[in-house]
Amino acid sequence: MTQQQDRLIALDTFRGATIALMILVNNPGTWAHVYAPLRHAQWHGCSLTDLVFPFFLFIVGVAMRFSFEKYEMCKYGPLFWKVINRTITIFVFGLLLNAFPFIRQDWDWSTLRILGVLQRIALAYFFASIIVVRTDIKGLVKISLGLLVSYWLLLIGYGWYSGLDPYGLKTNLVLVLDKLILGESHLWGGTGIQFDPEGLLSTIPSIVTVLIGFLVGTMIKTANDHKDNAQRMAVLGALLVILGWVWGFLFPINKQLWTSSYVLYTGGIATIVLSAMIWLIDVQGIKLWSKPFVIFGSNSIFIFVASGIWANILLKIKFDLDGKLVSGYSYLYKTVFQPLAGDLNGSLLFALFHVLMFWLILAWMYKKKIFIKL
Repeated sequence: MTQQQDRLIALDTFRGATIALMILVNNPGTWAHVYAPLRHAQWHGCSLTDLVFPFFLFIVGVAMRFSFEKYEMCKYGPLFWKVINRTITIFVFGLLLNAFPFIRQDWDWSTLRILGVLQRIALAYFFASIIVVRTDIKGLVKISLGLLVSYWLLLIGYGWYSGLDPYGLKTNLVLVLDKLILGESHLWGGTGIQFDPEGLLSTIPSIVTVLIGFLVGTMIKTANDHKDNAQRMAVLGALLVILGWVWGFLFPINKQLWTSSYVLYTGGIATIVLSAMIWLIDVQGIKLWSKPFVIFGSNSIFIFVASGIWANILLKIKFDLDGKLVSGYSYLYKTVFQPLAGDLNGSLLFALFHVLMFWLILAWMYKKKIFIKL
């Protein structure tokens, strides 16, 4: 096996571990009983769960460095159409997932959420792709800094103009622009108000998360010494974490606003984790542990969509439980997992069951060499 292939195993392992964590945090038996690290930070702050999405975008950037290589980083032609097609496909899948199950009696298109996780991946990938094929590494660093500082100044400027907290849930510029451009009814309502954590303006700093991944991918791609490169990556990651943490005193670390401090902080953690995996797999040659995660990472977009559809189905179907109609989701938790392990541990066991269930599906697909790519 070549060195380049080995490095890709580390990336696939990282991708798979992120997928496994995503399924774990997205599928508790009940949101009333969840261990703290498996919850998003309520507003400011960063928990283990808040690392999942930036890790995805970071992985997109790292993989971009490898996948673009065969096009020789051309500015037009095949690479351009690849980016366009992939952007549209991922964005449309995100819309369809929001619309699922598409047709029902109470369906109201005026409340369809336009943005979402896949939509942000599509947009961040598109703009990051344009940047990486039109500039060099120094240019990427300058553009990244420019985007992060500009986003900060935009939010601060609106705060000065309005006299309101620029980083408050109800008073930030991200919300104002989304209401103006998309309409309040097309935003996510999970925070208690109509506010979209994948908003249009906050897509700007998310592009930098992809660019950090691309820069790290360049380090991996061009390295001749795995050990030295893993050390350099770890140092870079530590510097990003420190910079993000310090900036957080002025510009709070916040996933839902995707603040610039959050970009550096999570990008640094992602770099450190990937460097550790490269050190284990490439330097120490300890690879056996990575196989389950490689399987998880083999169909990442597919399993994201499939897990979302499965959760929606469980929430829609109804069962009778002690004279009350409850969702299939609640029924499964309350009749199987809660009796086995109690409220909190039963909720965790429910999530772990889903991790295992989806891994078995992916393992079968991996064995049959079924790989669904968008």
